[in-house]
Amino acid sequence: MPAGLRRAVIVVALLNLAYFFVEFAVALHIGSVSLLADSVDFLEDTSVNLLIALAMGWSLAARAKVGMALAAVLLIPALAFLWALWGKFSNPIPPEPFALSATGLGALAVNLTCAFILVRYRHHSGSLTKAAFLSARNDAFANVAIIAAGLVTLVYPSVWPDVIVGLGIAALNVDAAREVWEAARGEHEAAA
Repeated sequence: MPAGLRRAVIVVALLNLAYFFVEFAVALHIGSVSLLADSVDFLEDTSVNLLIALAMGWSLAARAKVGMALAAVLLIPALAFLWALWGKFSNPIPPEPFALSATGLGALAVNLTCAFILVRYRHHSGSLTKAAFLSARNDAFANVAIIAAGLVTLVYPSVWPDVIVGLGIAALNVDAAREVWEAARGEHEAAA
């Protein structure tokens, strides 16, 4: 186990938890489905990184099982998005564009910081650290899209930029879940 990995994932977990509260509050205030999906993703990233900190000393087989469970956890933001999307279609008011972009910019700063912290560990401890790095990396891409959605909504007030970005965030999480599942399955087979 590389020195500093446990400290790194704990710092990343705390950064994610702090920004979850910020983004969730703004999402509710401005009615943004993309920010809601992304805020739930911050909470999921908190859980992933705390689980990594706990599971580091475990056997390969035990880590593989946790990796498989984390693959399922990565799908939670997609489900939260579907719930928010249903509500958005019943009340199709576009979110406030400045708050959407500014919150996305803050999320981008947090996720780039987390990805930078985790990049040197992404190949250590198998599926667990891969899950953490992929989450931070994918979230940074999603945050750029949220910023763009806010700018497009400023010019063309519509719910669609927010909805489309929310769909993209859900798709990224499904793909990350697939990658983590495959890595964990490989570890499980190696341990057997």
